[in-house]
Amino acid sequence: MADTMKAIILTELNQKLTVNETLIPEIEAHEVLVKLYAAAFNHRDLWIQKGQYAGIRFPIILGADGSGVVEKVGATISSDWIGKEVIINPSLNWGNNPKVQAKDYVILGTPDNGTFAEYVKIDARLLHHKPNHLSFEQAAALPLAGLTSFRALLKRARAKPLENILITGIGGGVALQAVQFAIALGCNVYVTSGSDDKIAKAISWGAKGGANYKNEGWDKELKNISGGFDAIVDSSGGDTFSKLVDMCKPAGRIAMYGATLGAFNSGVPAKIFWKQIDILGSTMGNDEEFSEMISFVNEHKIIPIVDEIFPMEQAQYAVEKMSRGEQFGKIVLKIN
Repeated sequence: MADTMKAIILTELNQKLTVNETLIPEIEAHEVLVKLYAAAFNHRDLWIQKGQYAGIRFPIILGADGSGVVEKVGATISSDWIGKEVIINPSLNWGNNPKVQAKDYVILGTPDNGTFAEYVKIDARLLHHKPNHLSFEQAAALPLAGLTSFRALLKRARAKPLENILITGIGGGVALQAVQFAIALGCNVYVTSGSDDKIAKAISWGAKGGANYKNEGWDKELKNISGGFDAIVDSSGGDTFSKLVDMCKPAGRIAMYGATLGAFNSGVPAKIFWKQIDILGSTMGNDEEFSEMISFVNEHKIIPIVDEIFPMEQAQYAVEKMSRGEQFGKIVLKIN
């Protein structure tokens, strides 16, 4: 094995993503070295590039999501892992409390070097066998979006079969994965988007309906066709949040994993306490939830939605596409 590898290394803010040579990482006794075949973009990669993320250090190899083959193991790790096709849990240092992450919790790709490289080192406990029905590219699209949506939908919002579930802002990886999980669970799934085409695609997969949030009265339309929602998974926040409260059934649950529209206006507080609504924060997930998510994907043969696959050399073009919001699903890098 050569001493160097190709990687996308960020050395300063607003730097274009280019391929460079760097040393292959040395592993410790509890770690493994994974030869990566595919990695996937998340919005955090764009935010790190622009300096809009906490804890940035340079130089750094971006990338939280990856899939590949174990090439080397540390002294305390079974050699049975060598040659195995794997998927990586990017949720580092969650800690002992399954309800909330520890203070030193981080996500792979900053401050630890990530998956936009030919090799990555990772704690062996974060390895999982790649689902056999997924390609490397499909598997790379799963970890961060899959874990975030699984926790938000099934653990925090406590979605159950036959319940009415609303997933807001489909098009991005987490929301699309939540739609797939909810449909597989047997929920009555509804979606929102600023694109009629994206809503139509979700309906073609099995969603019951949707509404374009650019249209006047979209929230009333959704409530009329659905009868209200038992649970909502939201990434937007902002002034539309009060509409989610209105659309909730009594004892409804709203799980939030993002706030792309900024601080939210919850509307009339009495609607929240009189309807006994739960508002639940959610971020990534613990190690057990990642294992459960992989089992759920295997059981239901779920295939993450991949928008487009790019070679490493086109990483800057790929991140620019993501910044424009043109993708439907995950943008994936094929590692050389």
